[in-house]
Amino acid sequence: MFTWMKRISFFLITNFLIMITLSVILKLTGLDQVLAATLGGGYAGLFGMCLIYGMVFSFISLWMSKWSAKRAYKLEILDPTDTRFDNLVARVHQFASSAGLEKMPEVGVYESEQMNAFATGPSKNNSLVAVSTGLLQKMNKGEADGVLAHEVAHIVNGDMVTMTLVQGVMNAFVMFFAQIITQLIMNAMRGNSERRSRGGFGSYMIYMAVQSVLGFFAMFFVSYFSRRREFRADAGAANLAGSHNMINALRALQREYAMIQPEKSDNFQTMKISSKNGIMALLSTHPPLETRIQTLENNY
Repeated sequence: MFTWMKRISFFLITNFLIMITLSVILKLTGLDQVLAATLGGGYAGLFGMCLIYGMVFSFISLWMSKWSAKRAYKLEILDPTDTRFDNLVARVHQFASSAGLEKMPEVGVYESEQMNAFATGPSKNNSLVAVSTGLLQKMNKGEADGVLAHEVAHIVNGDMVTMTLVQGVMNAFVMFFAQIITQLIMNAMRGNSERRSRGGFGSYMIYMAVQSVLGFFAMFFVSYFSRRREFRADAGAANLAGSHNMINALRALQREYAMIQPEKSDNFQTMKISSKNGIMALLSTHPPLETRIQTLENNY
């Protein structure tokens, strides 16, 4: 819900690394050319190949997201009968049941002074809600319920699958235009016989560089869709836990965020729970807290 380096970032970063790694393998083995020939020549065949690869990369990232989260944050997965942390598991499962989930999400806790929570997992029936110890200590029960309901709403809305499809399409466009731009650059360099003789390696290096740059710009589009999904999850939390609890949770985060000193924060802190003006706002996966609060106040 509240951190850039949690639910969405695991997915985005893992997707980017997988896309780069598998692109290298496909390029070196020539399998990309084999599939392109199978699908037919021209731009249509090239885009078809890129779409297949892009979706595969994206769904591998989704499949790994829950596993990655558990290990990266050393999550303590709570037993369904565990009553610690003010009956945390029971509260999450209550919201999940009220929202119509057939299989209850796993619930985990991890050590962090910051007030954070996130949901991840490849499907509604294979999901995880993780909460930081800082959130459990600093928020009252009502505020924490707003957070938990928000995360459950993400699961119910199928946001991870939706974002996977969006990312898959963006992967396809990144690979497609990287191929075209690389070809244009290589064509411009063909007058030099020495460069021509090293064209294979040169083409590969140019392609990877172009793909990395385009992959960065694709994050602007993915972040935009992520911000849209946050408003839906806020609305879902308002229905499950009450708008007052969701609003109070956002206000608690607002107070916490205002007190954080950038030099004392963890990685990417400035890109987390509250968008700023300028380019950081476009890269933020979450809308500004004040905007989310106002939207809830105007609709509930």
